[in-house]
Amino acid sequence: MPKLDSLINVFKQFLDMQIKRLDLKLGFRCNNNCLSCPQAHRRHLGDLSTAQVKRLLEEGRLHGANEVVLTGGEPTVRPDILEIVSYAKNLGYDFIQLQTNGRMLYYKDFCEKLVKAGVTEFSPAIHGPNAKVHDYLVQSPHAFEQAVQGIKNLKELGQYIIMNSVINKINYAMLPETAELFVNLNVDQYQFAFIHCVGNAKKNIDLLLPRKSDVMPYVHKALDIGIDAGIKVMVEAYPFCFMRGYEKYCSELYMPPSEIMDAEGVVENFDKLRKESGKLKGPQCKRCRFDPICEGPWKEYPEKFGWSEFKPVPGPKVKSMEDLGVEKS
Repeated sequence: MPKLDSLINVFKQFLDMQIKRLDLKLGFRCNNNCLSCPQAHRRHLGDLSTAQVKRLLEEGRLHGANEVVLTGGEPTVRPDILEIVSYAKNLGYDFIQLQTNGRMLYYKDFCEKLVKAGVTEFSPAIHGPNAKVHDYLVQSPHAFEQAVQGIKNLKELGQYIIMNSVINKINYAMLPETAELFVNLNVDQYQFAFIHCVGNAKKNIDLLLPRKSDVMPYVHKALDIGIDAGIKVMVEAYPFCFMRGYEKYCSELYMPPSEIMDAEGVVENFDKLRKESGKLKGPQCKRCRFDPICEGPWKEYPEKFGWSEFKPVPGPKVKSMEDLGVEKS
């Protein structure tokens, strides 16, 4: 990883923009080897040191940030994770989200320690409705059992849980069953994210990348299950032309600007990066009423399948969340 001073200098440039939430990537080590992992090709970079993490948390507070998302890799495999969470809390971060594959949450005493240290929200990931599917996708036996028990542990502790699940060719027909699992586990929110074919997912693109038009009815049904249960639901990287009647559930409408610790230690404005270099718009998109607010798909999708599935939606242009009847929070 790069020297701390160079990290700090770049970090300050983006904190000066007064973005209040830090997305702090602690490193790239992980106890899974997910077929769809977008970070797998960076594992050789290792993790930030405890001192580096603390310094970056300090810089965030000095520049007004009061929210932090701790991500990886897998943060819970770090022996210093409790120390990091506690340090963030003592610095004054009043929102601390932990993104995790959920396996270490199997141990209830560890969950209790995370809560006591200061985690205010947990975001675990399960990618299918059963062990056969999930364990295969994450390439780790017993991962499903461990994550499910972890969620039960957190609910017993009264914690807020946002589930994440990556949509791919293997699991998309089971999205409704996965949604039912999340409802039965009494989670507070769940989000399905269409696969981003970089890292391991790029190597496995033929195995994992489905056509959005094939996936669409299963996404809608999976959303309906959560909506009917009164749970907050979202879909990421699924353009509006596939979401007719479900437009307000596109997560891009709600993503706050944030800065991210990159693999090379550079903190980037991910909102800008995602829109300008991560995703693409097709030639027909300008005729769609959602063009002003839609980001398009991850660029790897049309590079493989082209633009034939993307059908412009007619009507007056939608320029804001309010045009969809969605109030800004």
